Amino acid sequence: MNIQTDLKQLSEDYLRIEQAILYLENHYKDQPGLEEVAAQIGLSEYHFQRLFTRWAGVSPKRFLQFLTKEGAKDLLNQSENLLDTTHQVGLSSLGRLHDLFVTAEAVTPGEYKSRGAGLTIRYGIHPTPFGKCLIATTERGICHLGFVQTSAAVPWTSEGDAIDNLVAEWKQARMIEDYKSTAPLIEPIFDLRYNNRGKPLNVHLRGTNFQLKVWEALLQVPAGSVTTYEGIASRIGKPGALRAVGTAIGHNPIAVLIPCHRVIRKAGEFGNYRYGTLRKKALLAREFVTASP
Repeated sequence: MNIQTDLKQLSEDYLRIEQAILYLENHYKDQPGLEEVAAQIGLSEYHFQRLFTRWAGVSPKRFLQFLTKEGAKDLLNQSENLLDTTHQVGLSSLGRLHDLFVTAEAVTPGEYKSRGAGLTIRYGIHPTPFGKCLIATTERGICHLGFVQTSAAVPWTSEGDAIDNLVAEWKQARMIEDYKSTAPLIEPIFDLRYNNRGKPLNVHLRGTNFQLKVWEALLQVPAGSVTTYEGIASRIGKPGALRAVGTAIGHNPIAVLIPCHRVIRKAGEFGNYRYGTLRKKALLAREFVTASP
């Protein structure tokens, strides 16, 4: 199987993974067994095991243990020490961050005000292990990444709607649909082991100075770790600006690479996510599994 075939299969698998997470979420007090959960998504227990092994690389039992509130809270406690260390070694400027996996550059003031006048943006829609996504790039990097195949927990967003939203954000830019130019980016973005190899991916950000600071702080949260809204507010020196921080996180234009899904509530609840809480849980659990020994 080639990479495009693999991604298509994983994207299709994700729909069932999400159904399983939703069933467990709705019946957690009953502690349903794997056979019961498998039956709810139309699979035998054997094929349910195979589905998770193919999609997550581990058994469903191991994967699903990361989805509990207690599991998230334990991870949060472990993450705080790591993030403190990251902050102390000076990864605190818009540039090479996120274990040197992502380099970030902001648009010029003129490009910000004009919503992209003079820029050419190429975009494409591709399958990923978490459903379809729309990705867009300028000559200076990835400027948009968002999911278009939505979850059962959020309203449907069509591919056309997603493209319309991209155009609205960059009204004056020249838009070109170019699947071939964006396709090679999908593998490094969604290969959770990619962080330690290859050259960094560039992101090209359009936002206010405050938003850029928040997104920069998000880039310091590595895969397999989480932080809180309070943690992000503290790291940008605005501990009292929780609402503004939450709004900036919600307006993150580049999902996954700028990991807003790694922000949870301090009590261990997963909290909201622009592309659905179920997808947020799936993203985090897959990262936890990959990062675990």
